Amino acid sequence: MLETPRQRSRLGMSRPAQVALHAALIAGSAIMVAPFVVMLVVSLVPTEAFMARRFQLAEMSLDNYLQVFKAVPFGRYYLNSILVAVSVTTGQVLISSLAAFAFARLRFKGRETLFLLYLATLMIPFPVTLIPNFLIINRLGWYNTYPALVVPGLFSAFSTFLLRQYYRTIPAELDEAARMDGASSLRIWWQIIVPLSGPVLATLAIFVFQNTWNEFLWPLVVTTSEEMRTIPVGLSYFVGQYSTAWGLLMAGSVIAVLPILAIYVVAQKWFVQGIALSGLGGR
Repeated sequence: MLETPRQRSRLGMSRPAQVALHAALIAGSAIMVAPFVVMLVVSLVPTEAFMARRFQLAEMSLDNYLQVFKAVPFGRYYLNSILVAVSVTTGQVLISSLAAFAFARLRFKGRETLFLLYLATLMIPFPVTLIPNFLIINRLGWYNTYPALVVPGLFSAFSTFLLRQYYRTIPAELDEAARMDGASSLRIWWQIIVPLSGPVLATLAIFVFQNTWNEFLWPLVVTTSEEMRTIPVGLSYFVGQYSTAWGLLMAGSVIAVLPILAIYVVAQKWFVQGIALSGLGGR
């Protein structure tokens, strides 16, 4: 059914403007997808063919994917990344949710001052805290262990701030009604706040999982053995001083991006809702 001029005026855009907008969006999407297409193609061709810029369908195979697991203990890297990412995501969302509930719904002396001090830590760059954190980890005897990879990532001022802003939009009358029925603060958080915060919690979980999965510097600093390395550090082994195993590097990158892609596809609906509700979309 064709749009009438009146319908187009309600949309606020003329037909040429809509065509130009769609063309720009398609071009932008193509630019964003192009690196992933190149990564996939390079992962399927032998190194010799890539160096000769010869991308023929007959030469494509899955040999690079098999060689990735033979060249380095990539399976161990994958397992470590999954354990660390799942642990950090679960712990950070839980701790940030409880902290945000306290800052948003509980009344105690010095709440705003404490929250501002907590929020001020966002202004401190990570490289500044890298050495102090390493010294603490080393003093605790956690160097080259899972606690060194997991515990520092359990606390996040940004996650607490994000959830606090959302919790403040939930009507306080729900808390008052629950307290009249004898509910404790913990029960209010679990039975009222959490069920109403599904989209923003899912969005935060995706962000935390992605950031933890892609973390390179911290795992490189606090681990030294092959058994404790994660995928980003493992991929760096394919980059040498004088040469790079492009086929293996791209194959490993494709394998590494699969969990992020799967999580986004499964939680896409909640992710979009969470972006809109939390205000990250700029609304």
